[in-house]
Amino acid sequence: MRKIIMLGEEHVTTEQEASSEVRTKPLRTVKRGPVYQFVLVGLLSLNFGIVFFDRNALNFLMPYVQPDLNLTNTHIGILASALSLTWAIAGLLISAASDKAANRKGFLLVSIVVFSLCSVLSGLATSFLMLLGARLLMGAAEGPINPISQTLVVREVDPRHRGLAMGVMQNFGSNFFGSFVAPVVLVAIAAAWGWRNAFFLAGIPGIVTALLIWKFIDEPPEEPKPEGGPDRLTLKEAFSYKNIVVCSVVSVLLVSYLVITWAFMPLYLTQVKGVDPGVMSWLMGTLGISATIGSFVVAGLSDRIGRKPVLVAIPFLGVILPLGAMFFDGSPWVLAVIFFFGWALNGCFPLFMATVPSETIQSAHVATALALVMATGEVFGGVLSPFFAGVAADLWGLSAPLWIIFGFAIAAGTCATALTETAPIKRAQAQASTTEPTPGL
Repeated sequence: MRKIIMLGEEHVTTEQEASSEVRTKPLRTVKRGPVYQFVLVGLLSLNFGIVFFDRNALNFLMPYVQPDLNLTNTHIGILASALSLTWAIAGLLISAASDKAANRKGFLLVSIVVFSLCSVLSGLATSFLMLLGARLLMGAAEGPINPISQTLVVREVDPRHRGLAMGVMQNFGSNFFGSFVAPVVLVAIAAAWGWRNAFFLAGIPGIVTALLIWKFIDEPPEEPKPEGGPDRLTLKEAFSYKNIVVCSVVSVLLVSYLVITWAFMPLYLTQVKGVDPGVMSWLMGTLGISATIGSFVVAGLSDRIGRKPVLVAIPFLGVILPLGAMFFDGSPWVLAVIFFFGWALNGCFPLFMATVPSETIQSAHVATALALVMATGEVFGGVLSPFFAGVAADLWGLSAPLWIIFGFAIAAGTCATALTETAPIKRAQAQASTTEPTPGL
């Protein structure tokens, strides 16, 4: 016999049943009302939006920073990779510490304050090394934000709406503030008062959200650990779950898709297709619109039809983005529509990074599991894939990165076919079908 424990539910199975990773009986019910759940998701989504506001600030301000600090293109690449690396490492270590200490709110508040101060440090930088140090520290502070925040959502939100809540928490604020507000506000400030003041002002919203979270968000009660359960989640234990392995692979593929698109699509559009930079900026902005809407549509759809069919089907839409960019030569408005639907795969990110892992692993170790999937994607996708895509672009041209993301989209959808369904509605239907009496008996 093997005991499989997943968030809020417990099921004792035989070894054969255990391999299916399916849960049944609820262990606890949601104790907070819908108003608190709404406030929780709203504040955490706002906070994660500010995380991406600060994370992306250097990208948007680089035209001002680069000449002032005499940065080379190699320096710029190192700055991006450095933040992704410490984001991944700290995300895993600090999230595990929050699980062990059972104090998610405390770790979250410290992380918010530190990354806000790092924005100020970026504005004070007078050399590449000073800016690198600020970015390394910022990555370390921001890494735990998503897994810890998603753990709070898992603990407090009704499981029937978990997919939607986790999608909004991770995708809505990050895309709205990181893709829309950040470039408009930061560039305007830099043009009027200098890039350093833009960094100084970028640190203020984080302090505000830290105060709001301290005031209105409570530490969720600890759920009882199963008898004989481990005090911490080891890598071996985590990867003994098929769903965690699959989600980690999908994370590598789709994080690679995302960062390669952001890095090379603007260059392809302007240098190969001859698109005006202004038109290019609107086309890239379409991706932010798609991801913002997808935070509701894709995640909410998974609550109704299941996580697996969404994670299998939606990544295949990602092939139309590179194909449209390479082969469509018509109206930019039509190309924007192609970009909008192609980028729908961004709505899958909360599912494989948070929802499915949280529904697979014992409640006490959710933050660790989420951080593990995120770290795997950040290291192999966020750090390594842009480098190899750049090498491919130098060897075979700027179309090479687009063919790479084409392959990654197909591979991600294919890998997702190996998932075991975790959506509460689908598991309830499966359980009901097995308990229905046989006709005639």
